Order: sequence, then C-alpha cells, then structure tokens
Amino acid sequence: MGNVLLVVDMLVGFMVEGHNLYCGNESRKIIPKICTLIEDHQSRGDPVIFVCDSHEPDDLEFEMFPVHCVKGTEEATLIPELRSYKGEFIYKTRYSAFFKTDLEQKLTEIGPDLITICGVCTDICVMHTAADARNRDYKVEVNDNAVASFDLDAHMAALDHLEQILGATVIRSNLP
Repeated sequence: MGNVLLVVDMLVGFMVEGHNLYCGNESRKIIPKICTLIEDHQSRGDPVIFVCDSHEPDDLEFEMFPVHCVKGTEEATLIPELRSYKGEFIYKTRYSAFFKTDLEQKLTEIGPDLITICGVCTDICVMHTAADARNRDYKVEVNDNAVASFDLDAHMAALDHLEQILGATVIRSNLP
C-alpha cells in the first residue's frame, strides 16, 4: 500500500506567462511546495504520477476554453522546474484524470491508502480528479498551498467543496 501523488497539469500552457490559459503569477507560488511534495513522496518510495492535458487540435473542449496544451506542443510539456523528477505520465483530454485514461487501473495495481493531489486548476481538473477518486472510495488529500487557479474566489470555493462535499482532507496553510 502507501500513498500516491498526482501532479495535475503543471504544464507550460498553464504555468508560463504568454500562453492562452496562463493561471497567473500567483499560481507560480505553488511550484516550491509541489517540488517538496514530490521529493517527500519519492523519498518514501511512493509513486508520483504527472497528469497532463494533451488535446487534439480539434478537441471539443476548445468550444469552452481557448486552444491549449495541444499534443506535441511545448504547452503540453511539464514546466522546467519539474522536468528532473521521475514519475509516470497520464495524458488526459478532459478535466478528470480518470476520464478515458488508465489511471484507475494503475491505482488498482498500487492500492494506495491515500491519494495526494496538487497542481492546477483547483476548481477544474484538481476538483474533478478528486471527485472521481472519492467516487472510487479513495482517501484524498489536498494542500491549499500546492494548488492554484485563475480566480482566487473559485479556488477558495473549490477547496471548501473538496472538504465539505467530497470529503477530501484539505490541509490549510492560512493562505488569504
């Protein structure tokens, strides 16, 4: 057993200024915390899984959001700060890391006691992945200083939803 760390969408398209869905300068403050989480999990031998948006150029998601993280582009790659870390990769086309991926199979093989989720966006991909994990009866933990979104109000509401509705453990760091 043990724990698993899911690092969600820490990609150039979300985390580097100048891209269509850049989460903003505030979002970059989570990078050191995510590095610490990765190092802590790896030191215990826990699997680290990088969950990455990877869209086809004509993906239906682009009817709602600007084109982003198209498969094979720089936007769809991990940010430079995380590239030296080892881990498995799950490529997704929707909000949840479970949708049409082999994540469920990987987690069944691992049998984790706890799934820790970090990354972006708190109110979109992090929350939908957490919801699907909770619907599969996994215990889920989220550190509020290891997730971010475009909108602070949506981020805060998502943290409350994760805790109060989904039953995830939200570790609060007294952020504003």
